[in-house]
Amino acid sequence: MDPRTEAPHRTALPRAAAPRSELPPARPLVLERELEYAPGAVVSRTVAKARGGTISLFAFDAGEELSEHTAPFDAFVQVLDGAVELTIGGEKVLARAGETVRMPAGVPHAVRAIERFKMLLSLVRE
Repeated sequence: MDPRTEAPHRTALPRAAAPRSELPPARPLVLERELEYAPGAVVSRTVAKARGGTISLFAFDAGEELSEHTAPFDAFVQVLDGAVELTIGGEKVLARAGETVRMPAGVPHAVRAIERFKMLLSLVRE
């Protein structure tokens, strides 16, 4: 066989290879498809958790919010779908799909879905 025309070898990994709370290894995914919206609710799924931090997916229905709170480490909001209004240290920040916002450790912040939106939230411990 000619290696230039031969299809690349791929090993199939069973979906059960990773616990439900984690993403399967060595498999490309579209993150916003890994979590569905629910009417009048905020849905979340932790996809990775380690001493260095946590990565979670969230789906907010329009108008849903998380009240002001703080975290002891930096949080990165990567908007995957829709739009969100973040309030960080009293400043309102609008973020849309494809944008990422850092919420610094110890600074009060709140989250309000101005329309349905999904985000990947990465909490990074020092």
